[in-house]
Amino acid sequence: MMNVFAANDLEAADLLALAQYDDGAPTAVTPPPAGDGQGRPSRDAPGWQPGGGVSRVVSLRPELTDDTRLALARERFLIAEPVEPGLVRDTIMASWWRCREWHVAADRVDLSYVRDPDRGTLLARVALPVLQSVRESLEGEPVSVVLSDGGGVVLSRLTAGHDLERHLDGVQLAPGFSYAEEFVGTNGIGTALESGQAAHVFGHEHYAGQLGDLAGAGVPVRHPISGQVIGAVGLTCWRRDAGRLLIALAQSTADRVTQALRNDSSAREVRLLQEYLRACRHTGGIVFALTGDLVLMNDRARDVLDPGDQAALLGHAAGVLAGDHRGAVDVGLPTGASARMYCRSLRGQGRRRLGGGVVHVRLLELASRPAAGGGAGSLARRFGRGLAGSGPLWLRGCHQVDAACASGAWLWLAGEPGTGKLALLRAVHRRRNPAGAFHVLDAADADDHRWMVRALGEVLEGEGGLVIRHIDRLAAVRLQALGIALEQALAAGRQQALWVAVTLSQNPASGHLAGLLKFFPSAVELPPLRHHIEDLHKLVPFFLAKLSRHSPLTCSPQAMQLLLRSNWPGNTEQLWQILRRIVQRRRTGTIHPADLPPECWSVSRRLLSPLEAMQRDAIVQSLLDHQGNKAKGARSLGMSRATIYRKIHQYGIITPAS
Repeated sequence: MMNVFAANDLEAADLLALAQYDDGAPTAVTPPPAGDGQGRPSRDAPGWQPGGGVSRVVSLRPELTDDTRLALARERFLIAEPVEPGLVRDTIMASWWRCREWHVAADRVDLSYVRDPDRGTLLARVALPVLQSVRESLEGEPVSVVLSDGGGVVLSRLTAGHDLERHLDGVQLAPGFSYAEEFVGTNGIGTALESGQAAHVFGHEHYAGQLGDLAGAGVPVRHPISGQVIGAVGLTCWRRDAGRLLIALAQSTADRVTQALRNDSSAREVRLLQEYLRACRHTGGIVFALTGDLVLMNDRARDVLDPGDQAALLGHAAGVLAGDHRGAVDVGLPTGASARMYCRSLRGQGRRRLGGGVVHVRLLELASRPAAGGGAGSLARRFGRGLAGSGPLWLRGCHQVDAACASGAWLWLAGEPGTGKLALLRAVHRRRNPAGAFHVLDAADADDHRWMVRALGEVLEGEGGLVIRHIDRLAAVRLQALGIALEQALAAGRQQALWVAVTLSQNPASGHLAGLLKFFPSAVELPPLRHHIEDLHKLVPFFLAKLSRHSPLTCSPQAMQLLLRSNWPGNTEQLWQILRRIVQRRRTGTIHPADLPPECWSVSRRLLSPLEAMQRDAIVQSLLDHQGNKAKGARSLGMSRATIYRKIHQYGIITPAS
């Protein structure tokens, strides 16, 4: 019933796709739909998307109920099958795609726990009475009223009904657990926070199957002064009891919370805003304003400063404002730069201190760790905010890609998996052509022949920037078809309207791939992370600032030393995933060696097999449990001392200090 095309038609379909563009215009393809045939909303409309005459998505049986059709659509999405257009709402489909990119588990809900979520914030203090009032008005109804902070961590849950209470405990929708979309997938609270607008999710629209019996609506709550999202209000009930009024009730509850925040906004915050705006008008430089629960930062600070430097300055400023220090304060920054801060505390009548204040920052010369080409801050200014690092090999690759884009030369970019090839191409394109479209195609998805239709359409008719990832994974027949299209595009002078770049893992020796790359006169190879390991000093705070936007998190020198000793066979992508897992467990404070996963306690030049990784992790955990005592660790694992010594050497395990 759900066959899309016959497997033995793949090559014929590829040749048909090429023939349709032989004269430079499609002749046998029906107009492309708004999506790509998998339900993904078109991000760069009209764009080229898989179209009609080559393949079709068979509609689910019309006699099925809407709920069953939605459940089947979700299953098809999870196994990368096409989804019938229009069956899943665009907002839900967009969320599903984000969940897939984040590798969110669809078969379980297993979240990290924050033992003491901060209930002393302005949001919690003001919102809880409102939520209690709403809960009382719903007396007897199986509806849960939930409050989360800006990171999705549940601060409070007010529930009626024993069965619903028990079910919510089972799916960890409880205080201390984060329901951010990147951790639990599509849900009312997390999707509202991610999208910045009200969201409702019913039944099988949830990405995680365990949430399929529930319905939820969430509305983000913004600070009345800064406009920043500081939390969300959510209503959750059984799917069978849900109605369209659920979102209306959630919206009215959030409006009441916002009004309460506005009424509670103290003279201190109003005064802080006035002083901040005055400083921005008169200095024109880097300006911060902060209190215990509010931070304001001007565009100059965001554009010039590396995220790690931003966090460092805010931490120093909070300490200065909490004391009674007067005059300038010089601060060394993680990127190696230094800055001079001028802090002015807020004062009320009688010179009474109100807490918080305004900070003006002036950057000084680079200090102890000067880097060729400038630090991470200068890299961000040159290429955008999506990059960090100042190692010479990394900077050379950045400059080479930027030069190719500036000249319009088509480019092939090589490098080990996870080295940041796509991030660099995206940043450079945004710098050189900020208003131009930027399309990404992954050859890993080319098993579906409709991928080829879109690739040929982009090459022959697209504009802006086109990146084809993992080009070395394309089969020979597809490489030939793509090569013919590239040759036609160059003959037509399309390089004036379209910049094409392809990525691959290693330099090609010969064959069809080498023949294809002759159409790309520029070639750049990005270094693996182990060849610019010094950039960890910039990458770690840069990634932590992105992962813990609402709660500053720093890395201790001891933990950084462990990270610097790793060979990072998975490169920056491996570092990102490790820090992402750490942030799920520790959302504030400082990362210590004990917070690092076992893979950070070993020095390996290759990615271990799953069995080897399990064995390494068990040994590392045993050594941590026994303060580095190898004999005790061996006994706890049931192995001899000789075996554990051999495994420690084999996996390059760093023994914890006794």
